[in-house]
Amino acid sequence: MVKSVISDMDGVIYRGKQLIPGANEFIQRLLSSKLPFLFLTNNAEQTPLDLKLKLEALGIHGLTEENFITSAMATAMFLHSQKERATVFIIGGGGLINELYNVGFSISESKPDYVVVAKSSSFNFDQMKKAVRFIDGGAKFIGTNPDMIDPVEGGGSEPAAGTILAAISAATGKTPYIVGKPNALMMTLATRKLGVHPEDTLMIGDRMDTDIVGGIEAGMKTALVLSGVSDTEMIRQFPYKPDYVFNHVGEIDFTLL
Repeated sequence: MVKSVISDMDGVIYRGKQLIPGANEFIQRLLSSKLPFLFLTNNAEQTPLDLKLKLEALGIHGLTEENFITSAMATAMFLHSQKERATVFIIGGGGLINELYNVGFSISESKPDYVVVAKSSSFNFDQMKKAVRFIDGGAKFIGTNPDMIDPVEGGGSEPAAGTILAAISAATGKTPYIVGKPNALMMTLATRKLGVHPEDTLMIGDRMDTDIVGGIEAGMKTALVLSGVSDTEMIRQFPYKPDYVFNHVGEIDFTLL
């Protein structure tokens, strides 16, 4: 029986600025069930407050900032555990900058300790040149997540962090260390925050290569929803499979799992 729930957001709760059918009902069932739950997202652009306010704007109420962990938070915690008061060159949005500031890091373009890369709508060639120069000069190459595309409203998709990482990796010959899903660091951070055991936890996501494999490797039950970037044909392309497959989260009944 499922005793706790960890869920992705993009492609599960919403696509861009559009709420996925059944998502509000799913969250209200979570809230009324009293099950410990957490939203674990590879989104590094937004803070937990941003995510809470986004859901409220979409009509979902009752959540707090404590219900969210982002890959930006996980990246900041990991880097702080490796080196205190480090300097960083950041390609990414306000969510990532905020979390790195919170752990005492400072932004620098003078021999930074780390180059940290997330999805960025303002990414440009000048930023890429700087990132390559810093990495070639000895900066450690860090990625918040490996996602190549993100689902958007209308059924389409847009480039994500993985595309920027791939470009910098091709130019430097260096492979980034990825902190977000499917890294076990991110999964462990979530179960520790909830105070639950992985084997009692259901991981819900729309990506086979991050959410599902991350959940499997962490020892969780897994549920793939087809409302994001995956379809049934994609499942057959992987050497592992989810425990459950649903069209969307509105179909999930925790009492039956």
